[in-house]
Amino acid sequence: MRKILIVLSAACLFSCNPENKPASTPAASNEDLYKEVQTGGVKVVSIETPKGKFNIWTKRMGRNPRIKILLLNGGPGATHEYFECFESFLPQEGFEFIYYDQLGCGLSDNPKDTSMWDLSRFVEEVEQVRVALKLDKDNFYLLGHSWGGILAMQYALKYQDHLKGLIISNMMCSCPAYGKYAQEVLAPQFDPKVLDTIRQIEKKGDFGNPKYMELLMPHFYNKHICRLPMDQWPEPFNRAMGKMNNSLYVTMQGPSEFGIAGNLINWDVSKELPKIKTPTLTIGGQFDTMDPEHMKWMSTQVQKGRYLYCPNGSHMAMYDDQKNYFPGLIQFIKDVDEGKF
Repeated sequence: MRKILIVLSAACLFSCNPENKPASTPAASNEDLYKEVQTGGVKVVSIETPKGKFNIWTKRMGRNPRIKILLLNGGPGATHEYFECFESFLPQEGFEFIYYDQLGCGLSDNPKDTSMWDLSRFVEEVEQVRVALKLDKDNFYLLGHSWGGILAMQYALKYQDHLKGLIISNMMCSCPAYGKYAQEVLAPQFDPKVLDTIRQIEKKGDFGNPKYMELLMPHFYNKHICRLPMDQWPEPFNRAMGKMNNSLYVTMQGPSEFGIAGNLINWDVSKELPKIKTPTLTIGGQFDTMDPEHMKWMSTQVQKGRYLYCPNGSHMAMYDDQKNYFPGLIQFIKDVDEGKF
């Protein structure tokens, strides 16, 4: 009983001490939170374009003054949503990452003007977003996946002085080389009869034919885009693909899944990679639509490169080979942050 009284007495003295603030009083370190209305990290950025001003949607996840990763989605024309799997791996590392829907994608404005679907304009868009979010060479990591990788490479070639680290996920540095790989390596893996039917549909330009996707889903998408059982494809991935801006996709990629036939058809920066001095990680998957050996070669062409190989991964290796994708990505970012490059 005496011990209990001593404990209660000590607790009373502690709670009555004027130096001890009530639990309901906000900590001094949080005072900045109340200086403006908080939105859960969402920031709408106004960008200038040759066709006027448009709004771009972004959302910050976490806070880290040294590590801020801006995510560039693929497609072209998908949304940031398929990156939601990053929430299972990056927060516990203390990394800050930023969702970003490019113009014409997801929650950002859609001008519905095909003249806006231009690589150089997208580069300037990324730069305006960077400035608005106050990203700089001391904290700015740019991760581009698929088409986002094209955009990230092109951005780095013009604005790399603002970058701390560059990640090219599942994208080759040459569209002609990608087309060649699709024709010479991926296409022969099809059953000849299936491939012939697909070719006939493409020859007729009948891309709306239900048979086209009916054949591509099991024979191409499930083998080279996402190798998880199709009835178990991750909801964020399905959601992002279901919101694809087809105008943007067809204008830049083209209607066929075999190589690129849109306005990116001749894009090739293979000879320019040696100009990139920013620490760079390239990521390739064994079953990817992109040649994993080409992406390994890319890591040897930049000045400070590293290659991450995902032996079980396809184009969406962040889903079908997470045990290799995320540890490799995390280690690269830590190494750059610690000055090991």
